[in-house]
Amino acid sequence: QNDAEVEGVYSEIEQKWGGLDFVVHSVAYAGKEELRAPFHHTSREGFRTALEVSAYSLITVTRGAVPLMKNGGAIITLTYLGSQRAVPNYNVMGVAKAALEATVRYLAAELGEKAIRVNAISAGPIRTLAASGISNFSEIFGIMENRSPMHRSVTQDEVGKSALYMLSDLSSGARGETTYGATGYTTA
Repeated sequence: QNDAEVEGVYSEIEQKWGGLDFVVHSVAYAGKEELRAPFHHTSREGFRTALEVSAYSLITVTRGAVPLMKNGGAIITLTYLGSQRAVPNYNVMGVAKAALEATVRYLAAELGEKAIRVNAISAGPIRTLAASGISNFSEIFGIMENRSPMHRSVTQDEVGKSALYMLSDLSSGARGETTYGATGYTTA
């Protein structure tokens, strides 16, 4: 939420390394009250904060990265199926992730001519500190495991492998894509 801090990071990167090959945007936030209360009780401030931190931040991060990607590069972000489907207790975060995915498409269209790929990875639920802020997360996790063709959730290692692909030249044709790494849940 602080453009000066983001600019400072990029200034330091430029001084130390002279350029940048890729960026991983992995930040999201919604207040607990916005995730626990019924969605129609979402406050204006809670909505603004969720969208600013979870979606607009990708624009800020990209703005600083582009001048450093002199030979092209890759920018990826992390999203979740709650952007496409109503997931219980995900509430405003689902709306923020939908905005994030739209942001990916617009940035990808704009930066394609600079050989900068912008894409997203939509992983299934993973037991993390961030996930613990979602009410009934264990229930969501259980549904995922039961309905997934693999009868399990994706692992952090598998998400990392997807990121490695998206950041490497192996994904040279991918622009504005959301790659699903959810052990087949999205097809179930």
